[in-house]
Amino acid sequence: MVEENMSKEELIGFHKGALNTLGNERNELAKMVGVVDQLIQAHMKALKDLGVDLEAEAKKAQEAAKQQAENALDERVA
Repeated sequence: MVEENMSKEELIGFHKGALNTLGNERNELAKMVGVVDQLIQAHMKALKDLGVDLEAEAKKAQEAAKQQAENALDERVA
């Protein structure tokens, strides 16, 4: 392993640098998630304004997925 040939100070610097980089990456990811959430909200609002009942659509999708899972299980058992 690379760490075997490194001094304690080098290892400390390596791990601190890794934590700094990973923290920055996490912050950027959080920004991206925020942008995606804003876009989702905008599309949901547009659909609602167009008269689409998103709760009913979600219920239908859940029921369809549940039925599909039950059918798949029945096929495996049969």
